[in-house]
Amino acid sequence: MQLWAQAVIVVCVLAVTVALVPLLVALRRAAERADRVLAIAEQELQPLVSQLQALVDDLRLMSGEVRGEVGRLGALAEQAQGLSDGLSRVMSAIAGLSRAGQLVGVAASIKTGLDVFLHRLRKQQGENHE
Repeated sequence: MQLWAQAVIVVCVLAVTVALVPLLVALRRAAERADRVLAIAEQELQPLVSQLQALVDDLRLMSGEVRGEVGRLGALAEQAQGLSDGLSRVMSAIAGLSRAGQLVGVAASIKTGLDVFLHRLRKQQGENHE
């Protein structure tokens, strides 16, 4: 290989080396900054993660309590439905008694009316026979 070609190659290698050294230094600084930022983020996130875990635990506990309360409300709703059905039957029975009472009242009124009518009729017949 000729001397001038070797000189060109050496100059090119030196130029590339001179360009790569600042690049590598900049990459090293960027990596160090990224490492510091990640360390700060890790320090800040650890308490948040702990708090988040506590919140998740509280949420689990509360959801279990809510499930229990919903179950109790369902049981109360069933009892209320049973009570409502019972009251409905009692009201139907009272309504039946009321109707029967009305019928007895009507019958008693008819009987009283008949008794009065017959009494007056007998009274008039008695006055007519005398």
